[in-house]
Amino acid sequence: MNGYETVELASDPWSGDSTGLVASGGVFLLLIVIVWQIAATWRARMLAAREDEYRRLSAKYAQLLEDNVELHRRTSEELTQARQAIVSMEKMMREIE
Repeated sequence: MNGYETVELASDPWSGDSTGLVASGGVFLLLIVIVWQIAATWRARMLAAREDEYRRLSAKYAQLLEDNVELHRRTSEELTQARQAIVSMEKMMREIE
């Protein structure tokens, strides 16, 4: 060979190049940011869906309330007509007596 002996030294993991450590940290940081953004997007979509559901329920409630008011009005009219008919019948019965 060339007359020189090669000596292998024990490697210290902290004494070497820190590029791999920085790269690993960067990759983990990137993954954390990506997961964070996915979670934030999912939450925003869920909140928007909930808000749409509240709007739909509110519109349905308003329609049911209008229907209820209309039914109340018709019932009141029918009751008034029934009272008038009863008063008329009582008047007619008094005249017959």
